[in-house]
Amino acid sequence: MGSVTPERSVFFERRLVPHRSLSRRGFHLLLGSLGTLSLTVGTIFWLAGAWPVIGFMGLDVLLLWVALRASYSQAKAYEQVRLTEASLIVERVAANGATRRWDLPPTWLKVELAEPVRHDSPVRLWTHGKALDIGLLVAPEPRREFARSLRQALTDWRRSPALA
Repeated sequence: MGSVTPERSVFFERRLVPHRSLSRRGFHLLLGSLGTLSLTVGTIFWLAGAWPVIGFMGLDVLLLWVALRASYSQAKAYEQVRLTEASLIVERVAANGATRRWDLPPTWLKVELAEPVRHDSPVRLWTHGKALDIGLLVAPEPRREFARSLRQALTDWRRSPALA
């Protein structure tokens, strides 16, 4: 009979993912509309004898498509934060699937977020004189809410009778 690993209590769990305001349908509508407009304007210029314009109009659509595809590919990245009985686990998964993991002892863990929260202000986790920056995938307001929720979860964890 194999050993069974007991499930640890999870006090907090959150997945931080980048926000993408343009849905897949919106992506297709935007490119279709821009493509139609570019083709119409390019054709008018072509008929007027300025035929090189149609190539540049198509190039604009192609560059927008490349930029949006790159943005959607970066949206595969995320950070998973989980507070269990024993540790705070942070997993960072890059868009290409590469994963890094940190196990931090929550006893003296400190959560910092600079105010006012700016686009480049990370949630900084301090323990034993070392810092780990997380949360840059999300916008400032959700980052502020995440930091507040994590602080509260750590407070609840420290007060938990199961840990006494």
